Amino acid sequence: MIVSNASFPAREPVLIFDTTLRDGEQAPGCGMTQSEKLEVALALSDLGVDVIEAGFPAASRGDWDAVHAVANQVQGSRICALARCNKTDIELAAGALNGASRPRLHVFLATSEIHRRYKLNMAKGQIIRTAVEGVARARDLCEDVEFSPEDASRTELDFLAEVVEAAIGAGAGTVNIPDTVGYAVPEEFAEVFRYLRKNVAGVESICLSVHCHDDLGLAVANSLSAVVAGARQVECTINGIGERAGNCSMEELVMALKTRERFFNTHTGIHTQKLLPLAQLVADITNMPIPRNKAIVGKNAFAHEAGIHQHGMLKHHSTYEIMRPEDVGMSQTQLVLGKHSGRHALRERSRALGFELDDTQFGRLFEEFKTWADEHKEVRDGELITLCETVSAGLVS
Repeated sequence: MIVSNASFPAREPVLIFDTTLRDGEQAPGCGMTQSEKLEVALALSDLGVDVIEAGFPAASRGDWDAVHAVANQVQGSRICALARCNKTDIELAAGALNGASRPRLHVFLATSEIHRRYKLNMAKGQIIRTAVEGVARARDLCEDVEFSPEDASRTELDFLAEVVEAAIGAGAGTVNIPDTVGYAVPEEFAEVFRYLRKNVAGVESICLSVHCHDDLGLAVANSLSAVVAGARQVECTINGIGERAGNCSMEELVMALKTRERFFNTHTGIHTQKLLPLAQLVADITNMPIPRNKAIVGKNAFAHEAGIHQHGMLKHHSTYEIMRPEDVGMSQTQLVLGKHSGRHALRERSRALGFELDDTQFGRLFEEFKTWADEHKEVRDGELITLCETVSAGLVS
């Protein structure tokens, strides 16, 4: 069972590491031009993101140029570039970051038995040597180095601890624990962090990070479990875009930490009122529409149609909302008039449109409204005005 963060000092900061421009862009069809990357990066910095992973410079000349542009034009956030644990990648990434006021080099190497056997054809000893060499080379070129043991969630715990300890010894200031294929479940994943905090020498001197994929729909839950277990950086993307089923959704992660602040005992530096505009920007650029039922930023996230819910909302918003729409950049709650709506919401909306009907008239309006809603699913203001005018004129008996 997951317990709260009460064992940690009150309101510890959790760093938000955004990888929309790198992992998010790897989602099929979500590639961005240099100008689009720069536009998103500037918005991310304005949002209050601590670290922006701008890309993978070794992937293409275009990605190198985009990372370089972001590094030189975006202030405030740390700008990060990804590299495999080899000399060429690392030097390309360092070059792309040249000019950044706060650069970070992020190097990675797979560690799981599956990846060692089928992808890398490397023994454990080779993995450790390569990781140490990669981190050390990155540290020669950049003061701020992050290391990720790819597929950490499927790596043997004792070997994972050995690799993490070696990376710390080589100079990594942040060690990221990725659930690369979205295989973990929350309590199991939390145990990985507890194990590392207990068994890795020097772990108290670095920042433990978490990076989760959503193959089983658990990316946010796994990331939150890692925070409870000691992670103090979360890697995520806007709208949860990314490889396959995507990444941990930043807006969901941030609002969970904010809404349940007393449980998590943490805080972020995100200006949450800017979440929706940025979500819409990324959706437009990537041509990936936000689902209506998407948590936090979907059109239905603060919309209510059921009559019981609408009645409660008219009494007090806290009856059915745990957040305010204004907190994430929405203008207001929407009480959608449809076949599930009741008399209270219909009376409130008809009055707002300027119609004060007596009880008999309102009874007729309600009957006409239900008939229309059954046929058309939703009754918009223009349609409701027509129904009100018809009832008021006595044209409905």
